[in-house]
Amino acid sequence: MTVAAPEEVPDGVRFDACWSNPPIRIGKDALHGLLAHWLDRLADDGRAHLVVQRHLGADSLARWLDEQGWATTRRASRKGYRLLDVAARPTAPKTRP
Repeated sequence: MTVAAPEEVPDGVRFDACWSNPPIRIGKDALHGLLAHWLDRLADDGRAHLVVQRHLGADSLARWLDEQGWATTRRASRKGYRLLDVAARPTAPKTRP
């Protein structure tokens, strides 16, 4: 395992998995940009697992991810949190956030 700051990760590096409790409160545009940057670095068969509080927009985030081409499934819901399973998108994005 190698630890690096985001700007130190080489452009060609792809990830098999990403586990995150994304920083929802940074704002929708910033969140979408952050997720687009890292989710586009998933390997072809890579998966991201996102834990998001229901009251902070987990369901609308799942819809946005689907609309952007990342197949998103709610794997679990418990105590106000959703576990979203996000697959790497097969093609280039339709639009950038």
